[in-house]
Amino acid sequence: MFYRTSQPCRLTTFTDSHTLDHMATTLEGKRVLLVDDDSDILASIQAAFEPTGAAIDTANNGNKAVELAEKNAPDLVILDMMLPGRSGFLVLEKIKAKKPRNTKPFVIMITGNQGARHKMYAESLGVSEYFNKPVKLDKLIATAEKLLSTPAT
Repeated sequence: MFYRTSQPCRLTTFTDSHTLDHMATTLEGKRVLLVDDDSDILASIQAAFEPTGAAIDTANNGNKAVELAEKNAPDLVILDMMLPGRSGFLVLEKIKAKKPRNTKPFVIMITGNQGARHKMYAESLGVSEYFNKPVKLDKLIATAEKLLSTPAT
């Protein structure tokens, strides 16, 4: 799990060799953009996604996230809600503008904010999944695999 607080970041480990073999190709050919202003969280998520075979881009603020999303057209964005420069909501609004729901890029929003109104607002902007921190990294990867295994336009 990872935490946005001062608690140490912990990476869920995978010990099952079948799981590791499966992960090696699950997202191959896919591009994932990871966005969080906490460098420890960003590093933990990146380390968890590297074995999947996905091409990974990272951003530590909202403006860089929009720039990379426009430049590289990711299949999936893992997006923190609270970001410097441009909030996760503004990033979501920009990258999902005029795109039908359930189309690329899929967006998984992660946040330390427990408010239901934020979740409803994110859903209205086209978020695919919304998780409160702490999030288990294996759950994040499983969700990414599920979203990217479905045909999208």
